[in-house]
Amino acid sequence: MSSDPFFNSPDQRLLLIKKIFGVNNKVLQLLSFLAFAVLVYDLGFTEESQIGFFKIFYNVILVLLAIGLTIRLFSEFERYKRARFITEIFIILLLLFAAMVNLDWINLGFSQKIVNLHINTFLANLVILILFLIELSKLALNVNQLAIHPAMVFIMSFLIVILIGAGLLLLPNATHNGISLIDALFTSTSAVCVTGLIVLDTSSDFTFMGQFIIMILFQVGGLGMMTFTSFFGFFFKGSYSLQNQLFLKDYINEEKISAINSSLIKIIMFTLIVEGAAALMVYSVVDKGLFDNFGDRVFFAVFHSISGFCNAGFSTLGNGLYEAGFRTAYHMHLIIAITIIIGGIGFPVVLGYYNYLRHLVIGTKKMITGEEEYRHAPRVVNINIRLIVYTTFILLVLGIVTYYLFEAEHTLKGLSGYGKFVTVIFGAVTPRTAGFNTVDMSALAMPTILIYLILMWIGASPGSTGGGLKTSTIAVAVLNTISIAKAKDRVEVFNRQISNETIRKAFAVILLSFLVIGLGVFLVILFNPELALIHVAFEIFSAFSTVGLSLGITGDLTTGSKLVVTVIMFMGRVGTLTILVAFFRKVRTLKYKYPEESVFIT
Repeated sequence: MSSDPFFNSPDQRLLLIKKIFGVNNKVLQLLSFLAFAVLVYDLGFTEESQIGFFKIFYNVILVLLAIGLTIRLFSEFERYKRARFITEIFIILLLLFAAMVNLDWINLGFSQKIVNLHINTFLANLVILILFLIELSKLALNVNQLAIHPAMVFIMSFLIVILIGAGLLLLPNATHNGISLIDALFTSTSAVCVTGLIVLDTSSDFTFMGQFIIMILFQVGGLGMMTFTSFFGFFFKGSYSLQNQLFLKDYINEEKISAINSSLIKIIMFTLIVEGAAALMVYSVVDKGLFDNFGDRVFFAVFHSISGFCNAGFSTLGNGLYEAGFRTAYHMHLIIAITIIIGGIGFPVVLGYYNYLRHLVIGTKKMITGEEEYRHAPRVVNINIRLIVYTTFILLVLGIVTYYLFEAEHTLKGLSGYGKFVTVIFGAVTPRTAGFNTVDMSALAMPTILIYLILMWIGASPGSTGGGLKTSTIAVAVLNTISIAKAKDRVEVFNRQISNETIRKAFAVILLSFLVIGLGVFLVILFNPELALIHVAFEIFSAFSTVGLSLGITGDLTTGSKLVVTVIMFMGRVGTLTILVAFFRKVRTLKYKYPEESVFIT
């Protein structure tokens, strides 16, 4: 036994072991970031995947990551749940398997070229990407320890993803003929802010890698970076701090702190289920003769299902869904339209109705089995959810009716009965921040364009993947107007009174939207005086509401106009009020009150 008192003290030994495992965690974090950097270089710059010294260096990192994860896995200070334990064991085995295959320690019986292509490029790279996201997520959970306003955290999360996306799109292998910095920034902002406006043709100017990057960007942007990092961070860290919980409570619109983790899981699972189901249906109904191979057809289905759910509006087709061969794929149009509605209605609505149906099924089962009488649960579907659903329904009906009336002699002319039915529905859905087009946008009648401006301005619902003013905002504004017309001193709906703070926020958001849109139109006209006013207005409304529809002027914008539209897309996604709140110091409850006076309004 050692005579050193340090090693004879259990507390000191425990402290030493904790420090060792702490260092191991830091090394793991650095290795995952290094591996991701090597991966980006390999995919973005090199013509051949991992050869020579580069191949050995890359696979040494894989082995070191596996060793580090194994040390952490069996640390007595880590409390693992079964799902997390199994996941990390699986990741370790994948890392070791990929490294041994790439270093020729295992012969799978295939040619070396096939092994490199399918094992190294897919298996190892996928694991590295997952590890990078895990470590980044765990690191992101510590951001609330900084003295930063939660609104600023929200804004910075989008800004960081946009800058990373722009950097990835600048990689030589992401495009066929290169891309300028401003175009990369514009495209990345459009993807992260789920807008869909493009200055380069997604189908012809970007390689498969570039299209894949764009798809990941609008997937992350649609759900929000904080949703991803919070979910993965909690799963692999095992707990949230109180600061994390308070931030996430407002971010995902969850009333109960205790339900934050379950709500995050439901959001992620619901997203995967809807996107997966949509991809399968699109794959099954689209004509396979339009694709060169099985892989292209699968990627098309996945890309458009994610783009639809996230209300992104990006397409791998040169003319969008109006591309020859796809413009009459009405089954596919209908699937994407339904996916757009589901993504744009908002996660609070989905979670609310999920809880209601769950309570209904469980309560009915207990009543039938005689365990207990059915108990009514009040306010499971609250006023917020009901307002969103009613407003969404009204806007859809308005869009359907007006599109059918105004486009009968234009874009609907010559279509079959079923074709008109699907086109009318899609035409009513797409301006609600979706951005897809199944018709020639330049052929739209002027009344339809004006209706589109209104629908784009209102946009989707709060807590959704879409942008815009939001359905609840316009609903509160309309209810307040009706209340004033009736000379009522408060706003009431569904036997509830809407708070004055909500009404004030609604009108603040409306005012700010007009200011930003007006300034955007002015600046683009200033930089591009040759463009028609209606086209510019349509472009700015589309950018602010993150819609992505255009009358064909996006590619003609000058650098100044592109910067203006980029900023407006960003402001429209994060919210103008959120930006103001982030930069203004919050005033505590006022301890004084001035004499009240009226101001003439009319």
